[in-house]
Amino acid sequence: MVSLKIEDIKNFTSSLFIGSLFDDFLVREAQVVTYNSFTIDGHTRSGYYTEEEVQEEGIGEFSRWKKLKPICFSLVRGKRLPESFRIEFALNQEQKEKFLNKLGGQWRPDAVKGLYLGIRYGHGELHCVTGVSFSVFTMERSLELEWDSEAKAFLKNSGIIFSEE
Repeated sequence: MVSLKIEDIKNFTSSLFIGSLFDDFLVREAQVVTYNSFTIDGHTRSGYYTEEEVQEEGIGEFSRWKKLKPICFSLVRGKRLPESFRIEFALNQEQKEKFLNKLGGQWRPDAVKGLYLGIRYGHGELHCVTGVSFSVFTMERSLELEWDSEAKAFLKNSGIIFSEE
């Protein structure tokens, strides 16, 4: 796990709420605090979509950021900055498997529950925090270090300026 302080908040939030940089990430949960506290559970409600919609749109356990982004943007935009917001992203299954394969196959996809990127804004600062969840017990931490490096490279290649804390 690593915490990355975002240096250019305006550029980052533009990429987050207006651009498409994070669109394919899954949303586990989002919270925006303005005049009220708004919390979104990213779990997709079973039975809401038809089987055809699920297949065509690739709808899974969690909603993609692209779907929830307009709702969250409507909560943060305006004359006043939000008091805080946090978004818990996860890689989708395809992204997770691609990342694990890039590591040479030493990690089975079923052994890794999730690869996460948390975004937290508050007190005028914005941070990205990485995380890994395993479905098996392991003392091995190489995957966490690889995910930390991958997240840093993703931000850097996207023109996001950050410092490590």
